[in-house]
Amino acid sequence: MITIPFDRTPVDDPATLGVEAAPLAALLSRVRREIDGGLLPSCQIALARDGRLAVWESYGDAAPGSSYVIFSATKALVAGGVWMLIGEGRLDVTARVADLIPEFATNGKEVVTVEQVMLHTAGFPAAPMAPPEWLDRSLRLKRFSQWRLNWEPGSKYEYHPTSAHWVLGELIERISGIDFRLFLRDRITGPLGLDGLRLGVPVEEQRSLDINDLVTTGELATPEEIKDVFGIDELPATEVTPDALLAFNIPEARAAGMPGAGGLSTAADLALYYQALLHNPGDMWSPDVLADVTSHVRCTMPDYLGVPANRSLGLVLAGDDGRAHLRGMGHTVSPRAFGHNGAAGQIAWADPDTGLSFCYLTNGVELHQIREARRTSGIASRAGVCAPR
Repeated sequence: MITIPFDRTPVDDPATLGVEAAPLAALLSRVRREIDGGLLPSCQIALARDGRLAVWESYGDAAPGSSYVIFSATKALVAGGVWMLIGEGRLDVTARVADLIPEFATNGKEVVTVEQVMLHTAGFPAAPMAPPEWLDRSLRLKRFSQWRLNWEPGSKYEYHPTSAHWVLGELIERISGIDFRLFLRDRITGPLGLDGLRLGVPVEEQRSLDINDLVTTGELATPEEIKDVFGIDELPATEVTPDALLAFNIPEARAAGMPGAGGLSTAADLALYYQALLHNPGDMWSPDVLADVTSHVRCTMPDYLGVPANRSLGLVLAGDDGRAHLRGMGHTVSPRAFGHNGAAGQIAWADPDTGLSFCYLTNGVELHQIREARRTSGIASRAGVCAPR
């Protein structure tokens, strides 16, 4: 039986959780490679099974138990709050956002549904939300009214790095009557005992988390390298730039709790969050809803590489098309694996077939996109075979 709050102390012997020694050694060796080679300042990993931590290790300049900015891995936590409202019958994903947030009902956005927002098919992928607006709800709502559509909702998939989750955060607040950051703490991370998984940490509390500052490393890939690896002339421009990522070194940015990218966590807390998604202790979520979001692919529209997005309501599913590595989960997870990675190479997923959940975090913002992609695939692939299916 999986009990909560979770125990954040690793077991003495990973073998007691069915984690095999040789694959684990290969994983740890691969994780250390960039640290030993001076390519990254630090990293942290955690591997969990059966509701317990098999491994929680830090390498490089990171202190044991220190925290990282997890970027878009935050999205799975915010989705967890939305799933609760769905399961309680308080939110219908077919509903129009504008019916719940009247300020959103402008410039053709009246037709956008909650499901489209969660699937990144809503049509406003780069809608702006400037840092001064992050901490002021009235300014955020004003910005909603100014947003315009890039294309017809539901007609195309394009990753919404931050915009969609500002909407989801507001939906949580409208329905629950509670600030979305407090809702996630009170309903999810608090009961699970995951004190190291935080969204919106006041400036005065940040020192206690020992947050690893972000630093850039490496150099940009050449156009020839990009063409050779990805088959396209250049990667699409997005708001996810090195400067935008480094902005999360600013205490006020961390305090804002950007719902699409601003979470802080240890690798252990995020790996254990995925154990909760595997086991649903105490029926935290409606079993039917959790089964749907962790297994039902609702969007297979292609991404910019032509790869089916394989999106559920809030997560990415590995799928059985041999392209799980292009979705950030490596080559070895089962088709049923699910997760959501983050910028700068953060990895977070769970695999129902092995019972493993895995998290890798770093504070190195790698400029060489190909090196980062290869690191993610190599580490995730080794993690996926640490326990038998």
